[in-house]
Amino acid sequence: MGRLFGTDGVRGVANKELTPMLAFEIGRAAAFVLAEKQERPVFVIGKDTRVSGDMLENALTAGILSVGGNVIKLGVIPTPAVAYLVRHYEADAGVVISASHNSFEYNGIKIFNGDGFKLDDSIEERIEDIVLAHDFAHPEYVGEKLGRCLEGESNALHTYTEFLLGTMDRRLDGLSVVLDTANGASYQTAKMVYTALGADVTMLADEPNGININEHCGSTHPEALQAKVVEIGADIGLAFDGDADRLIVVDDRGRLVDGDRIICICARMLQEEDALFDERVTATVMSNIGLHKYLRERGITVDVTKVGDRYVLESMLKSGSVLGGEQSGHMIFLNYTTTGDGVLSSLQFMKAVLASGKKVSELRDEIEIFPQAMVNVRVMAEGKKKAFDDSEIAARSKAIEEELKGTGRVLIRPSGTEPLIRVMLEGPDEEIITKYAEELAAMIGERYGE
Repeated sequence: MGRLFGTDGVRGVANKELTPMLAFEIGRAAAFVLAEKQERPVFVIGKDTRVSGDMLENALTAGILSVGGNVIKLGVIPTPAVAYLVRHYEADAGVVISASHNSFEYNGIKIFNGDGFKLDDSIEERIEDIVLAHDFAHPEYVGEKLGRCLEGESNALHTYTEFLLGTMDRRLDGLSVVLDTANGASYQTAKMVYTALGADVTMLADEPNGININEHCGSTHPEALQAKVVEIGADIGLAFDGDADRLIVVDDRGRLVDGDRIICICARMLQEEDALFDERVTATVMSNIGLHKYLRERGITVDVTKVGDRYVLESMLKSGSVLGGEQSGHMIFLNYTTTGDGVLSSLQFMKAVLASGKKVSELRDEIEIFPQAMVNVRVMAEGKKKAFDDSEIAARSKAIEEELKGTGRVLIRPSGTEPLIRVMLEGPDEEIITKYAEELAAMIGERYGE
């Protein structure tokens, strides 16, 4: 796997790339590094519904206990719940076992610090160095020096849902809401929250069996949600991904409302409440031209970062921005939490809808989104970097932008979690930009494809 930590932790096919031994070594190294500041570091561990979660949870736990760390197991719980509960339990680190929106055979390990933020790069690098050196030398941990599994509160999920409910200042009585939980980590949380707020709730993809996570459902496959909203005449549909840190909305006409539109709608609410610090939000290079146009017309500045919620958060912490996110549905409401939280984001969106007095479809149509064409190219590992150094690809990309005459753009970037290069074009004519995207993807595939 090379260097272990990507933009979103360690990820790979469970029991092939991400093995129990590797999970053990990561747990052991993390506990050893954190023990330099706290003699017996406490870790909280949560997981999504993948079949490999139990295996990796127990291997990781064994590694932590073997060098004197202690563990609180949270069970199946959303990623953002771990970020919240690590603070609630006053633990030293929180670990999430999940591969987010990837299919069930993948899994991952992501670590938060005691404040609920992702680990500093320097700490990740130390953990990597220890794991990859394969000759970890440490004091002998036997007898009373070994760690143990601690008892947390009887219901961590209840503690987290109470926190979510505390972020909502109005009821949802009379609203028909369809929830698609991707057979993932929010399959209990989302229903509990929306039922408690009085909504008329219809559930989709809320029967996880270990292998159906993200399977034709959730934020990356919202087709069934769109159909159900139209079928029953619901007011809104809300889709989360496997670890529940993303949100995609479906309006009352069955149309998608992606992260860019969600940011716009929530930014307007915060601005009207005088709660949008410095009149700014944070977005990534993937955000649509339409987002920039809508927010600029309202005097709101957009800080642009690389793709990845860690980069969004870093920028927000520097600028003081309280709202940031990605087109894919990762939203960070920094006044409430330290990471993307799909259910919390959905509650903020519901507040914006209620405050507006409009239907979701009406709010959606106020924001003009320009067509985007995206083509993913599967490449060899070394191809990710070489493609960006390829002068012919760079020259053709520049020529295409010139042909678009300032009305569009070209973006080529590597995936942070898969062996893919993503080619994205944006412009007013979908047919033209699709043709250009396919042309560039073919160039990359011929040179660097698997």
